[in-house]
Amino acid sequence: MNRLAGIAKLQGIYWAVTGIWPLLHMYSFLWVTGPKTDLWLVRTVALLLTVIGLVLLCAGIRRNVTTEIKWLGIGGAASMAFIDFYYALQNVIRDVYMLDGVAELLLILLWFRAGRNVTNTNAAHATH
Repeated sequence: MNRLAGIAKLQGIYWAVTGIWPLLHMYSFLWVTGPKTDLWLVRTVALLLTVIGLVLLCAGIRRNVTTEIKWLGIGGAASMAFIDFYYALQNVIRDVYMLDGVAELLLILLWFRAGRNVTNTNAAHATH
């Protein structure tokens, strides 16, 4: 199996599940992550994570991981890791977010270890 497709599926599942969680059961999400004042913002981030996660998952299933998909995974994970560590260390959010930060860093490492074997569908279609 294409390693990039596997990583896209892994991150896609992780993000889709963590995105859907507060949408389906806000109470348990807040119990684990701590109280929030702006639930609309929690829902906004949850929806964005879910959508991006599903895009990554679909790209992985179809084995159509383009350079843009790879950088979406890396950039998204880096953004989440930064927020997780920065605000947890500032005591704005609970330390449990640092667990997510570690997971995001692991995803970044996996993306970089997988190499450059991306699928360029535009080039493939241009030759047909």
